[in-house]
Amino acid sequence: MPKHLHYKMYKPYGVLSQLASNDNNQLKKKFLSEFHTFPDGIMPIGRLDEKSEGLLLLTTDGKLSDTINRSGIEKEYYAQLDGLITDEAIAKLENGVQIGLNGTTYTTNSCNVKHIDEPIHLPAPDSKIRLGRHRPNSWISICITEGKFRQVRKMTAAVGFPTLRLVRVRIADITLDNLTPGQITSTHM
Repeated sequence: MPKHLHYKMYKPYGVLSQLASNDNNQLKKKFLSEFHTFPDGIMPIGRLDEKSEGLLLLTTDGKLSDTINRSGIEKEYYAQLDGLITDEAIAKLENGVQIGLNGTTYTTNSCNVKHIDEPIHLPAPDSKIRLGRHRPNSWISICITEGKFRQVRKMTAAVGFPTLRLVRVRIADITLDNLTPGQITSTHM
């Protein structure tokens, strides 16, 4: 039985969560293959949208990828929000909010949300992120067990606090640790 390979990466802002593209419309985009020569058969587990950053797992084990994507494993994100989030908005997020999904309305599962101080261990934000110069902002930790398209961003917008910066810091018990943007390391899963 072949041994599978597993990696964790700090996916930088502005990079797509895919190895490459055959789409000519994406020729100017950045892909994961620009950061490492991965073995054949490698695939990202889940995705982070182009404007999100942080922990991305990659594996050659398709069954493991499917299990993690479908089993309700907890994922933790740090979200920098436009405005000073209220306790009321946090309670709404925790109880589930309605977001648009594939042309319909979807109610998110309950989740854990808490206000946090600005994470000092994160690298400086990408210069393309528009962090308002005039309006204050705040940070939350949000732990979800599902992963709909742009879910965290849609959730915070639904309660009136759009996400400015989104960093995934944990999937189950695998954490970002001290990785820097673009850095990749082998890991066990």
